[in-house]
Amino acid sequence: MRTRLFWLSAALAAAALPAGGPARAADPKDNAKEEAALQKNAEAFVEAFNKGDAKAVAAFWAEDGDYIDQTGRHVQGRDAIEKLFKEFFEENKGMKARINIGAVRFVTPDVAVEDGVTETIPPDGGPPSRARYSVVHVKKDGKWALSSVRDSAYAPPSNYEHLRELEWAIGDWTDAAEKGEVARASFEWSEGQNYILSSFSAAFKNIEVHGGTQRIGWDPGAKTIRSWTFDSDGAFGEATWSRDGDRWVIKTTTTLRDGKKLTATDIVTRMDADTITWQAKDRMLDGKALPDIKEVKMKRVTR
Repeated sequence: MRTRLFWLSAALAAAALPAGGPARAADPKDNAKEEAALQKNAEAFVEAFNKGDAKAVAAFWAEDGDYIDQTGRHVQGRDAIEKLFKEFFEENKGMKARINIGAVRFVTPDVAVEDGVTETIPPDGGPPSRARYSVVHVKKDGKWALSSVRDSAYAPPSNYEHLRELEWAIGDWTDAAEKGEVARASFEWSEGQNYILSSFSAAFKNIEVHGGTQRIGWDPGAKTIRSWTFDSDGAFGEATWSRDGDRWVIKTTTTLRDGKKLTATDIVTRMDADTITWQAKDRMLDGKALPDIKEVKMKRVTR
């Protein structure tokens, strides 16, 4: 399958706007008529694309319109576009398109810029292929046309920018204690780097006595890092994280398997690249104070 044309077809399908229409400019009244025109073009474009009609699809482009694909190849002119679509439809019969509009803004009354993500869906029901696109729509002689199309590799939305301060934790860690109960923890990125996934355990004489998993993510509503923990004994909890220099202050609330509520403030301090300490303070069980847990030193496991 010709990937270049795959993305080309998806990018051109950007003319297909969602039912709600494009995002409006500062004055919705001035843009309402133009939005309706773009929506009408969208419906006609989707119909032509799904029929595999290369000539009809290319007709949505301005006569001198152009396209640059992910590899940097430049194609210009309606005739060249029609040729590409003809080849594409011959090789990919039954291909469908779907569009997720990010934003549309009217630069002038006759120029609109659209950005978003497109999906091309194979006829066998396989997974769609995605691309990011940017389209410039121009209005000439009272009609809107595609003037310029640019596509780029699709990258799923990520919260990495909010979580990268915790990137140092990625890897395996073990309790530095030589006797008694030994704790271990591992951290890794989830796909798309939207979460940090953790597993932890405590063992005594190589026999695991406790364990669980944790997911650390970004809460866009509260604008803070948050985590969700699930213990092997059935307890579960959540926490909010805040940074204080080399320390992370983690306010936790846990529901134990008997229904009681345990709250605490965990302090994780980064001593150096391979050493951290952990301590639990201000512990309360159903409103009754509990002793603090003494500081535990953990070392990075090198392989």
